Amino acid sequence: MTDRAGTPAEPDPGPESDPAAEPESGAAADAGAGAGAPAGPRRHWLRWTALGVSVALLGAAGAGWWFYRKLDDNITTDTTAADELRRYERERPASVVAAARNILLIGSDTRSGEGNREYGRDKGTQRSDTVILLHLAADESSATAMSIPRDLMVTVPSCAKPGGGRTRERTAQFNWAFEWGGTACTIRTVEKLTGIRVDHHMVIDFRGFKKMVDAVDGVEVCLKEPVDDPDAKLRLPAGRQTLDGEQALGFVRARKSLGNGSDTERMDRQQMFLGALVNKVQSDGVLLNPTKLYPVLDAATKSITTDPGLDSLRDLYDLARTMRAVPTEKVQFLTVPRRPYTYNANRDELVQPAASELFRQLREDKPVVVTPAEPEEGAGASSDGRPDDGRPDDGKPDDAGTPPPSSTPTFTGRNAAEGVCS
Repeated sequence: MTDRAGTPAEPDPGPESDPAAEPESGAAADAGAGAGAPAGPRRHWLRWTALGVSVALLGAAGAGWWFYRKLDDNITTDTTAADELRRYERERPASVVAAARNILLIGSDTRSGEGNREYGRDKGTQRSDTVILLHLAADESSATAMSIPRDLMVTVPSCAKPGGGRTRERTAQFNWAFEWGGTACTIRTVEKLTGIRVDHHMVIDFRGFKKMVDAVDGVEVCLKEPVDDPDAKLRLPAGRQTLDGEQALGFVRARKSLGNGSDTERMDRQQMFLGALVNKVQSDGVLLNPTKLYPVLDAATKSITTDPGLDSLRDLYDLARTMRAVPTEKVQFLTVPRRPYTYNANRDELVQPAASELFRQLREDKPVVVTPAEPEEGAGASSDGRPDDGRPDDGKPDDAGTPPPSSTPTFTGRNAAEGVCS
């Protein structure tokens, strides 16, 4: 090797070529470390640090993927209902506003499975204890949850029985549809009743509801009077309090010990409780805290059975993101306008034209406004849920009689922003 002038250059033995070489010290060592590559020990330290960071990142990514797969695998897919509904595609209503979504939420009273038998003997059947049609507006500005009374008298179409064979079309109370033909029969009954296309569905049982409430550390309610209801497994003092999962289930299911014992008051309590639950889940203390969010997601995914269009964590996240974007005052709860059934006061029937007007508003993705059950004078809603649009009640559906109003009708209900003790 030569230098640029042609004179042979002295070889540079370097610190590693001469084991006897004395290490540099003082300023010379510092200058050398700053001007060239790190010394051996420092180089090794940097390598181990980089390796440790890489392992940590890979571990975090692996854990994240494991959690994602676990939550995704928790979800149960209902392909039976999807197959049955495809057979009746021609008779099902079309979606009027494609970007809007209608999701049928079904609370099952099944006694089968771990955690459900304690509420009664398993007879091999189940009914829809609670049914809510959730409408998400196309512009994601509002969400309307419409309860359908289980005792509402409706036309239940001919449906496939779970064990084979078919039922005949008949007039019956609404919750019989779930027992006779499962989810598909309930969906077809809702679509025939409302003319609204059901895009997706979710079914949750007693155990799942309890786990969801426990996962958010309970939900706050207020009671005007103490409750002692052995049938609902509920014993509570009066006043403001936070209910755990077991207490919450009793609270939303109780009929005999709260209010006048009617299903109407029970649905009002369910709507109030769900509004409080939405508030709790939407709070930053849950959504932005991984230690709180994971148990909620784990409970939710283990608790639900969905159609193939909602059976992945990504699909559910998209739904949760939509709900998160809706202001709580625009998350509304109401019950279909109904009154005692003409032939049996213990059953319900629709109030017309109010019911048809509500169905039209949801079907066409138009605004729905709700007011408290007992509004002040001039607030614009009646106790039976009729819209206050100034039209006479001619007893006919709107599409068969009076033209639709020019102003937005108002219905009896509540929104998630209302306090549980208001």
